[in-house]
Amino acid sequence: MFTWWNPVYWIFTAPALLFMLYAQWRVRSAYNKWEQVPNAHNLTGAKAAEKLLAETGLQGVGIRGIPGKMTDNYDPRSNTLSLSEGTARYGSVASLAIVAHEIGHAQQDYKGSLLLKARIGLVPAVNIGAQFGPMLFIVGYLLQFTPLMWLGVGFFSLSFVFALMTLPLEIDASARAMKMLRNSSLLVGEREIRGARQVLNAAALTYVAAMLTALAQLLYYVFLARGSRRRR
Repeated sequence: MFTWWNPVYWIFTAPALLFMLYAQWRVRSAYNKWEQVPNAHNLTGAKAAEKLLAETGLQGVGIRGIPGKMTDNYDPRSNTLSLSEGTARYGSVASLAIVAHEIGHAQQDYKGSLLLKARIGLVPAVNIGAQFGPMLFIVGYLLQFTPLMWLGVGFFSLSFVFALMTLPLEIDASARAMKMLRNSSLLVGEREIRGARQVLNAAALTYVAAMLTALAQLLYYVFLARGSRRRR
C-alpha cells in the first residue's frame, strides 16, 4: 500500500517528519523567548518597518495587519508587507527580526530576483500538482498503470522544486535582515543581535524541513513506481 500504514512509508518519511517537529519546536521556542524581550529602542514592528523601508529606499511598499501568530509575509504581487498583531504592535527583539526578514524579501523583489520571479510563476503549477499529483499516483497504483503513476510523480515533484527554490530565498532574506538591522543600529548590544539571529536561524530550519519532507515523499512515490514497473 502507499499510505501511512505501510512501514516502508515511515522508512522514507519518518526522519524528515521528526526533523520538521524539531524545527517547529525551535522556531516556537526562539520566538516565544525573544518576543518577551523588548528591544532597546522600544520600537514596534510597524515603526521598525517604516524606518527600514525608508532607509533601504523601498518606495511604494504597503504595510497592513494580518490575523494570526507568525503569519507575517511579503506579497510581491501587491507589493505589500503583512504583519501579524504580535509583530506590528509590540517592540520586541523578535519583531525586529521578523520585520527585517520580510523586508529582505521586498529587497529581492525590488532588485528583480530571478529566483523569486520563478518561484512566483511556479505557484499555480504547484497548487495543481499538490492536488492532482497524489490522486493520479494512487489511481495509477491501484490500476497498476505505471505511466499514470509516473505522471503523478511528475506533478508532485513540483512541490519539491518549489521547496528547493524557497530555501535559498529565505536564507538570503535572513542575511539581508541582519545586515539591515546592524546598519540601522536598531539592534543594540550583542544580546539583541544574538536574539535576532536565533529567531532567523530557527525560522530557516522550517524551510529545510519542508524541503526534506517533500523530498522524502517524492522518493517514496518513486520507489513504489519503480517497484510497480519491475513487477510488470
